[in-house]
Amino acid sequence: MSGFLRHRYRTAVERGQSLIEMGLILPLLVLIVLGTLEFGFVFDHHLTLEYASRERARAGAALATGGGAVGSCPSSASAPWRQVDPRIIAAVQRVLTSPGSPIVLNRVSEIHIYRSGLDGEELAVNVWRYSAGMGPTVDGVPLNFIEHSVTSSWRACMRNNGAVGTQSLGVSISYTYDLQTPFDYILGNGIDMTDRTVMQLNPTN
Repeated sequence: MSGFLRHRYRTAVERGQSLIEMGLILPLLVLIVLGTLEFGFVFDHHLTLEYASRERARAGAALATGGGAVGSCPSSASAPWRQVDPRIIAAVQRVLTSPGSPIVLNRVSEIHIYRSGLDGEELAVNVWRYSAGMGPTVDGVPLNFIEHSVTSSWRACMRNNGAVGTQSLGVSISYTYDLQTPFDYILGNGIDMTDRTVMQLNPTN
């Protein structure tokens, strides 16, 4: 075989080898790129949920009983204690729907406003669920969440924010993240995410 033919043969073999190597490596590179993108999206969603739960736990801690004495629960619809939980939910909704937020609101399944134990467990829970525009109106804006269940001992008027035995309030948000890349064909309907923050009620005496 002449030198020219040997050179052409060697070149063809090298090209074939390169194509095989590329065929093996390319899927891995695509997975790495898509995985990095997906992680970025997940991280962005989680940061927003974290901010929403933290800020709203702070709001709930500040509102405490709504201004009344612990155990004083006037039945009037305008009683201040009745506005505490809707205002917590309104604060959550404002964060989740703010400009730049990646959150799809109807993917938020539940928001819990709960009394937290020492290790963070939910001792008493008020559950709010997504229902577009069907919630109470706060500051002229209808909420997209309605109160699904209430623990009687955890109504705002029953929360102890005294100097002795002060309770801690937690807010948790349950959300289903909808995958943005073709990984949804592998992982199915999405990723369930939950973020929670606990803060002690602000004492008033």
